[in-house]
Formats: sequence, structure tokens, C-alpha cells
Amino acid sequence: MAPYLALNYIITFICFTDTHLLLPIMSLYALSIGASVGAIGIIVGLYSAINTLANIFFGRLIDRVGYKSPLIFGLFGDALCMFGYTLCQSPVCLALLRGLHGLAGGIAGPATMSFTGQRVTRGKRGRGMGFYGAALALASLIGYGLSGILASRLGYKAVFYFGSALLFLGGILALAMPRGKPIARPEVVVGEELRKIGSLLKRRGLIISYCSVFAQYFAFGSVVTLLPLYVKGLGMEAFQVAMLLATFTIAFIFLQLPSGFLSDKVGRWIPVVAGLSLSVVSLVALPTLKTFTSLAAVMALYGMAYSLLFPSISALITDYTDHGEQGLATGIFHALLTAGVGFGAPFMGWVAELTGIELGLALSSGPFALTLLILLLIGALGGIGKASNGPH
Repeated sequence: MAPYLALNYIITFICFTDTHLLLPIMSLYALSIGASVGAIGIIVGLYSAINTLANIFFGRLIDRVGYKSPLIFGLFGDALCMFGYTLCQSPVCLALLRGLHGLAGGIAGPATMSFTGQRVTRGKRGRGMGFYGAALALASLIGYGLSGILASRLGYKAVFYFGSALLFLGGILALAMPRGKPIARPEVVVGEELRKIGSLLKRRGLIISYCSVFAQYFAFGSVVTLLPLYVKGLGMEAFQVAMLLATFTIAFIFLQLPSGFLSDKVGRWIPVVAGLSLSVVSLVALPTLKTFTSLAAVMALYGMAYSLLFPSISALITDYTDHGEQGLATGIFHALLTAGVGFGAPFMGWVAELTGIELGLALSSGPFALTLLILLLIGALGGIGKASNGPH
């Protein structure tokens, strides 16, 4: 692996770890400084709402000025926001800081993914994105675990101090990255930018990529919300919940590279269809099981489904774009990733409240089924094929 690509994957791991450090504790931290239940929902949701738009804006900015300067700015901005959480004394202060964090956090994802797409050669895009997906999955596994350990033993502020130091280190590492060159024209014409977004959203491969990543993280938000409640209803404890999520994540990490190789060899179609289908099967089966062993087996299958999907749908971004639009395309990808979690958790929580937790978990497969239907319709029109060398 090229040294700069390896460094990029390390930075990717760092810049996504902060999000997963915060997810388990932000609601509790907001409660500890006097936030009401309604205010907690706003505080938690502000990050996703602003981050979704920021990903698109900064993705296009990366096309215009290159990836390096925005990446450095984003990492140091994230570090300052993480440190700022330690100074919050009121829910209003915390809400404002969450908004700023969502803005700064919208830079690193498009920057690191764009760099990966530009540096990986045509025949190795699936493998390159497999490493990228493994960095994301490892960030979630370590972030969740460290958050719980640090918060329980040293308090919430220890999580913020650790995250801030880690992001500062990421900013230092980003200084060593090669300087990227602007690709798109520097002029900004709003109508032209909107047409560019519309053009991306009409391409067959990107339709599949965007629908799939939204479905993935919509379901992930739902599972993270409902699985602990379902497991608790079976008489299990938080430890079992953590082990089930760890089983999912480990399968996701270790099967990324084989999936990337498969994607490069046989094209994107087979891994994406298999991943979508296994996701539906896993989520429908999950609420029918009652033992820890069977639940762990299905969560491993669910992790396998994610590992089949992610390298291929990430590689499709590079397959179906030119260099001058990859920042925008990856920005939309990460915006939908964030929006999926942001919508999936509260929406499926509301559905489960109406229908029951078991049915809520099963219905989380709906976006996967809909995406599979869209993929099959596109397949009837010619499919998404193997790696290409430009937009289609």
C-alpha cells in the first residue's frame, strides 16, 4: 500500500472515532448539565442536521481548492469543539457547540474519501475502498468501547479530552499529506452547482450508491436504538448488547478486504445485491431469535452484509464521476450517511413505540428492500457493471 494512502486511512480512523466516542454519552452528558428530554433530542440531532449540509458544501469546496487545507482545518476545528464540550455549563452552550462540531465534522469525510478515490488505480478501487470502510468500522468499534470505559472510570470530560488530543494528532498527521491540486473551476455559480448535483443524482451507479448508504445507516441508527431494548426484554444486560454490536463490527472489519477484491474482480453488481439481500434477511430474522448465540450469529451475518456493500458502493463514486466532481459526489455520500443515522434512530424509535420493538426491528429492513428493488429495475436497464473510467 502506498505510504500516503496508509496515512490517509489512519487519518480517516481518527476523524471518525470522535463521532463514535460521543454517541454513547452525549445524551447523558446533556442531562448532567440540566437539559430536558426535549432539549436532549435537539442537542443530539443538531450535529446530524448541520453535518448533512456541511458534507455537501465542503465536498464541493474540496473540488475547488484541493483536499489538504480543508482536511487540516476540519481536524483542528473538531479538536477545538471536543475540547469545548468540557467548558459547557448550560444546554444552550452545548447546543451551539454541537452545531459548530457538525459544521467542522463535515470536512474530513469528503476529503479522505476523495483522496482515496484519486490515489487508487482503476482496477483496485474496490480494495482501496475496502481499506477505507475498515477504517470507518474500526473507528466505531474502538470509539464505542473507549467511550464507555473512559466515561465510567474517569467521567465524561475524560472522553472529550481524549477525543480532542486524538483529533489534534490527526491534524498534525494531515500536515504530512501531499498537497492536492484544485480540480474544478474556482468560480461559484449557484445554478450551475445545482445542475451539477442534479446530474450526479441521475447517474445509475450513484443512485445505487446513495440509496444503499442511506439504507445502511438508517438501519444502523434503528438497530443501535432498538437492539438494546429488545435484548433487555430477553433478560440480558448491557454487556451482551456491547458484545452483539462488537460481533457485527468485527465481521464488518475483517470481510472488507475480501469484499473489495470480489468487487474489483466481478464488478459492483454481485456484492451489492448480495449485501442488500443479506441485510434484509438479517433484520427480519433478528427479532425472531431469543438466545445470545443465535443473536450473535445473525449480527455476524449483518456485519457480512455491510462488508459486501460498503467497498462496492464507495467505489461506485469513483466509477461514475470525473476528478472535478468527486469532492461533491463524496460529500453527498457522507451527507446521506449522516442523514441515515439521524433519521433512522428517531423514526424507527417512533415506529417501534407504535408497533412494538420486534416489528420495529424487522421494519428497519424496509430501506434495504426498496434499494434492492431500485437496483433490480436498473439492472433490467443494463445494470451498473464493472468499474468504469468516468460518469455514465
